[in-house]
Amino acid sequence: QVQLVESGGGLVQPGGSLRLSCAASGSIIGINTMGWYRQAPGKERELVARITSGGSTNYAASVKGRFTISRDNAKNTVYLEMNRLKPEDTALYYCNLWQVVGRAYEYWGQGTQVTVSS
Repeated sequence: QVQLVESGGGLVQPGGSLRLSCAASGSIIGINTMGWYRQAPGKERELVARITSGGSTNYAASVKGRFTISRDNAKNTVYLEMNRLKPEDTALYYCNLWQVVGRAYEYWGQGTQVTVSS
């Protein structure tokens, strides 16, 4: 089993910044992908950004250039630096870990709320 614990959400004004963190623990193998997804009220969960253990990244078009994902493999922690936040970034942000151990396993955190409002 893998546990994911997110932190760093909160209320921020438009144009502001926040940094999310997600620490993973448990049965983690070295090769995996960690990422952030978000779900706004009435909408489906969507990918925000993800990063492989080798450092390859991809981003949703809506956040490219504003958000940066990074990770510390030694700490099994992934970060999401969010800049120039917009009201439409308001959502519950979930941490995700995907790895293959014989078959694919996917794990989710509980979510951390990000609210962008004046």
